[in-house]
Amino acid sequence: MEETPTPIRVLLADDQALLRSAFRVLVDSEPDMEVVGEAGDGAQAYERARETRPDVVLMDIRMPGTDGLAATRMISADPELAAVRVVMLTTFEVDEYVAAALRAGASGFLGKGAEPDELLNAIRVAAAGEALLSPAATKGLIATFLAQGGGADPAAPAGGHAERLAALTVREREVLVHVAAGLSNDGIAGRLQVSPLTVKTHVNRAMAKLGARDRAQLVVVAYESGLVRPRSE
Repeated sequence: MEETPTPIRVLLADDQALLRSAFRVLVDSEPDMEVVGEAGDGAQAYERARETRPDVVLMDIRMPGTDGLAATRMISADPELAAVRVVMLTTFEVDEYVAAALRAGASGFLGKGAEPDELLNAIRVAAAGEALLSPAATKGLIATFLAQGGGADPAAPAGGHAERLAALTVREREVLVHVAAGLSNDGIAGRLQVSPLTVKTHVNRAMAKLGARDRAQLVVVAYESGLVRPRSE
């Protein structure tokens, strides 16, 4: 007799109770996931994350008091919550918070106007350790870096990312460039004429060498290191 897979544990963080209720009904209707807690602000989200150890946090960016960005930084900085993935919920998927959310440790983005299936897929993708970074969000990230004059993070140590890039192989750098363009493993495999599994191996090695939590963090490193230069279309 096959064992029933452990449901994906989801924490909902949004200051709108009605929206949290709608998300709860949707998530709990799926056999492979369950809501383990709710929070109305960022500080509460962090505390609930420590209490419930969710696999995924659906985190609203804009909340009163401690906002979603601050809460995401707190979760990412807590060694006990290293396995927790945060998907940021935004009113507009492409907005000024995109780059900041990635730097804070978010694994991806989802617009609040997304279809139910998109939200459920986002939870599954994040729980699997992948990054939910849609083409629209990637374009938003690039636009933000352009607005910032190239995307360097003032808080990052000078040359930090560039030095770590030296540890990458030529192929790993090539894959990183494609990741920064928003391509999936299948898309990169098609470009490089290799198997998706080979691409996944290169991505995982690049994450390990660069100290990136996930694919979304690789995008930040690619731009901040100067490996990829933002440009207007």
